[in-house]
Amino acid sequence: MSKVFVIDSEKRPLYPIHSAQARQLLRNKKAAVYRRFPFTLILKQSHFDCLVTPLRLKIDPGAKHTGIALVNDSTGEVVFAAELKHRGFAIRESLTSRRQIRRSRRNRKTRYRQSRFLNRTPPKGWLAPSLQSRVENIKTWVSKLRKIALIEALGQELVRFDMQLIRNPDIQGNEYQQGTLAGYETREFLLEKWNRQCAYCGIKDVSLQVEHIHPRAKGGSNSITNLALSCEKCNVKKGTKDIKDFLKKDPARLEKILKQAKRPLADAAAVNTTRWALLEVLEASGLPVETGSGGLTKFNRSQQHLTKSHWVDAACVGKSTPILNIKGVKPLMVTANGHGTRQLCRTDKYGFPSRHCSRTKFHFGFQTGDIVQAIVTSGKKVGVHVGRIATRATGSFNISTKEGLVQGIGHKYCKHVHKKDGYSYA
Repeated sequence: MSKVFVIDSEKRPLYPIHSAQARQLLRNKKAAVYRRFPFTLILKQSHFDCLVTPLRLKIDPGAKHTGIALVNDSTGEVVFAAELKHRGFAIRESLTSRRQIRRSRRNRKTRYRQSRFLNRTPPKGWLAPSLQSRVENIKTWVSKLRKIALIEALGQELVRFDMQLIRNPDIQGNEYQQGTLAGYETREFLLEKWNRQCAYCGIKDVSLQVEHIHPRAKGGSNSITNLALSCEKCNVKKGTKDIKDFLKKDPARLEKILKQAKRPLADAAAVNTTRWALLEVLEASGLPVETGSGGLTKFNRSQQHLTKSHWVDAACVGKSTPILNIKGVKPLMVTANGHGTRQLCRTDKYGFPSRHCSRTKFHFGFQTGDIVQAIVTSGKKVGVHVGRIATRATGSFNISTKEGLVQGIGHKYCKHVHKKDGYSYA
């Protein structure tokens, strides 16, 4: 079952406990809720002599989602799992919109303004904001989990595909490539590249075979740019024909395949850009970091017959992966939303100021985005309302609940459940 994090009165992390034990501690008033997401209890006494089993935090970074798993290496138990949804593409769209509005605004000025596009030199190791946010999100969650769990080591999927291993099978010895791991790196790369469907007919959810675009019998190479995925029917039908003869009646598909064969993966490019920056951040934590490839992750998952998901992939990262116990694990779904905006005023779609933006962040101890519980005892809005609030200087707040928006709740009725931290949870 899913575990609950526990810290003692000195805020030292203990080993996570079963949810039934957590309920018993709360019922007997031996512990209190320290944090809602991830759910953590704080005991009312210290445990100096308590031996705590250390855990390994594993990370499977992706362009849109990152899998996170806390694994006990000795028992194989997955103690905690989460899937973190990044906002990199939202940041890119916001920057594009801001640039367009700024240029439009400056073009409306009649006076001459000298261009200043060469006056900034990015520092060494600079990443675009949309990429840097992915690194910062993972760094934040590593820091969060280290405060509530005893983590002795980290694991990261460093490369989506081991390209050196694909090009040179002997780079880590014959046994590595010719043993049970043979072909996993190449096949996983091709599955991503060809969208897990037959390149010739587009069929999905069938067994796919690795096929040479230009046949070996006519001088085709084993290069990764000459490989595609094909269903058995198309593979047999094509045989040793040249692709131009095989698809001479479908020139559009022929052109598409030849372009796709040389095109790199877009999502893989985003991950590859940030992988070394992320590795430096993890190594700066002072913990030993184990790295692995996407092919090895899939091999570990396939050997244990586990279903594919981001958090399961994270648990399968690296050579140290034990026989995993994932029974009853429910991942925490985390979405990065950011901390709001620093705009001095809101604008319309043309960039003109349209409404005022308050400079005061906190009102009566609350800020927009906090999760609160409001117990209203009188008036038209009697009841218990739980959700995120939008604050006003008047002290009359709006609460977004599962049932809908509740307007005009006084701040005196509100009590914090979880303070705004830039993330939403499910």
